[in-house]
Amino acid sequence: MAKVIMVQGTMSGAGKSLLVAGLCRVLKRDGHRVAPFKSQNMALNSFITEEGLEMGRAQAMQAEAAGIAPSVLMNPVLLKPTDNTGSQVVVNGRVLRNMGAREYFAYKKNLVPDIKRAFRELEGMTDIIVVEGAGSPAEINLRDCDIVNMGLAELLDAPVLLVGDIDRGGVFAQLLGTLMLLAEEERGRVKGLVINKFRGDQSLLDSGIAILEEKGGIPVAGVIPYMDIDLEDEDSLTGRFFNRKKGMVDLAVIRYPRISNFTDFNVFGQIPEVSVRYVTSPAELGCPDMVFLPGSKNTMGDLSWMRQNGLADAVKRLAGQVPVCGICGGYQMLGIEISDPGGMETGGTMEGMGLLPVRTELKQEKVRRQTHGKINPLEGIFSALSGLGYEGYEIHMGQSVKEGPGNSVPETPFVSGSRKNVYGTYVHGIFDKGEAAFALVKALAGQKGMALEKSKMADYKAYKEGQYEKLADILSEYLDMEKIYGMIRETHIQ
Repeated sequence: MAKVIMVQGTMSGAGKSLLVAGLCRVLKRDGHRVAPFKSQNMALNSFITEEGLEMGRAQAMQAEAAGIAPSVLMNPVLLKPTDNTGSQVVVNGRVLRNMGAREYFAYKKNLVPDIKRAFRELEGMTDIIVVEGAGSPAEINLRDCDIVNMGLAELLDAPVLLVGDIDRGGVFAQLLGTLMLLAEEERGRVKGLVINKFRGDQSLLDSGIAILEEKGGIPVAGVIPYMDIDLEDEDSLTGRFFNRKKGMVDLAVIRYPRISNFTDFNVFGQIPEVSVRYVTSPAELGCPDMVFLPGSKNTMGDLSWMRQNGLADAVKRLAGQVPVCGICGGYQMLGIEISDPGGMETGGTMEGMGLLPVRTELKQEKVRRQTHGKINPLEGIFSALSGLGYEGYEIHMGQSVKEGPGNSVPETPFVSGSRKNVYGTYVHGIFDKGEAAFALVKALAGQKGMALEKSKMADYKAYKEGQYEKLADILSEYLDMEKIYGMIRETHIQ
């Protein structure tokens, strides 16, 4: 039976996801078979496994750090917000249904058997499972039906590392306040405290740590410095949205309210000459070198939002001057029409932006599949991609057909229209493999009379591997791994 250790945080964004990924890599390097686990994740960035099942991208990233293939067993419950009060509920990789917050609150205890089943199956494949909590365990209004923090720790009899974020300030209050709000038996599960994102001279913390350990009665297992690590982060907390600096090649991504899978653009961030800006207004958009319309969890609602704030018109004006590319929901928006006869989103029919000759109908059955192949022949800027290999996945409720004789299914993976340099695709991750991202950026730079040095860009998979190793090196230095292993050895799985 696998051993287990759980990472909980004093708040969202304390660093749980990155710490779990780093521990997975450290334990892997020490020769253990290790896997991540998060019983319930709320995110719009999702991943499709080889079996065509949907899970949170954070757990897929952690699996990559552990050196194993992502499995839906690592994230049996995924909530994908559709609006401010409701979410699409995905259980064991398949859509259950949409639920409002109150309905899900009353329902979620029914998911405990699914969570237990996934964990038991996962532990049969591993030596150690690193479990991630969500938000804070001190959300006392949610304790009675908790399935992701202390409720899960109790279910798994898991020792807990509690992480606080010193960069936001008040880390001692975060940690001691959280401990104070826990029930006595819950406090007994917390075996170590971690201070994350520290900047400066650590010796200045020593007196505070001594008081923290005295008042909390729990040892500090590490003070982790602020890390310059470029890995996928939780979509609701990412700092990528706030980059305003323009690079030699300026890429603008429309940041609508229900943006999803913006990880499609992370690959461009490793090219020094490139900026990726997420924009929410025509003024922010300006005149970039290329515009991306990313995925969306509410395509019709987000297209309405773009029309209301003027971004739809701004993108249409730029089309023909600069390349425009839509991925998944963004691809659907660029078409002629989106219809929703089953009320999957807003219902009814909506006119698209008319930049691609496709019509989309939202269906009840979600398309979920990994895909690979060679990029079809393209013209304009995207001709640089013609014939290159790609790997990615599709995840969408809509079915699109190309306008014309017989309403044919579009060529894959890219669809283009009569308007120059406008493209659409359903494939997430299409720029991640091999030459694709650099080939596109090189073509954009060439239009401006500039040259890029390919030597500065590593293969994206190799780049991420380097980031996992860097993360593991830092955690190995600044975490008390003897204490961590002591916690793991105390595990008694029932």
